[in-house]
Amino acid sequence: MMSNEFEEAFSEFLDRQAYDEAESALFDVVRAAFLAGWKAAGGPTPIPRRILQLLEREGEVSDRT
Repeated sequence: MMSNEFEEAFSEFLDRQAYDEAESALFDVVRAAFLAGWKAAGGPTPIPRRILQLLEREGEVSDRT
């Protein structure tokens, strides 16, 4: 088990923007490696598509242009 000092320092590290960026980069690398293996095994190339779509409630005015 780690010390409380270590756990607090690690928690602070996880809350930083640098960690979010590193986690995102690692995810991208893992996904690219999986896709390469998928294609090498003969899997079809996935078609890029929208994963998330934001919806507006009826009657609300959007400030997006």
